[in-house]
Amino acid sequence: MQVPTTNPAMMSPFHLAFPVHDLTLARKFYGEILGCPEGRSSDDWVDFNFYGHQIVAHLAPAETGLAERNAVDGHDVPVRHFGIVLPVDEWEAIASRLQAQGIEFIIEPYTRFKGQPGEQSTMFFSDPSGNALEIKAFANISMLFAK
Repeated sequence: MQVPTTNPAMMSPFHLAFPVHDLTLARKFYGEILGCPEGRSSDDWVDFNFYGHQIVAHLAPAETGLAERNAVDGHDVPVRHFGIVLPVDEWEAIASRLQAQGIEFIIEPYTRFKGQPGEQSTMFFSDPSGNALEIKAFANISMLFAK
């Protein structure tokens, strides 16, 4: 079995489907606030280009809600979440944009694991359906899987 690559130039896009309670709100959040271009859609789902990856918001109100949380670095991190690792300058730009949009953070933007191999800047927030997202940045991307 081949081990997955850590070379971003060789990575294949991932696909993630998740429940939402309202497609109009999902379009506003992912399309307008996060800036993800919309792809195909139907009355029950919408594709978005999430930094080159395909995420799909499926209308399934009964499956939406907040995830359980675990303690990480003194914070309650949502167990079920998804996100992206960005260069530091892009991370800072999206943090500023989300703050300007009045997005309520689960965990405010900050740098964790300072001085350790996995040092990273991170932030957590939810979409209108309670799906948790994490956006993080490593000053040295080669440390993504460091122990």
